[in-house]
Amino acid sequence: MLPLMLIIHIFLGSTLAGSAVIAALTMGYDTLIPILVSAGVGFVAAFPVSWMVAKKLA
Repeated sequence: MLPLMLIIHIFLGSTLAGSAVIAALTMGYDTLIPILVSAGVGFVAAFPVSWMVAKKLA
């Protein structure tokens, strides 16, 4: 199940990180630190989501 989770995380991580960056930019946080923090939060938040999706698929 781990390889499937990592493959799913490739797609979900970039999607959630991109969505978080767009949300930060929409709220007016347009400096480097808030953009990096929101991208990191989106990337880390994708781990449990990809685990749940892989568990449902497997």
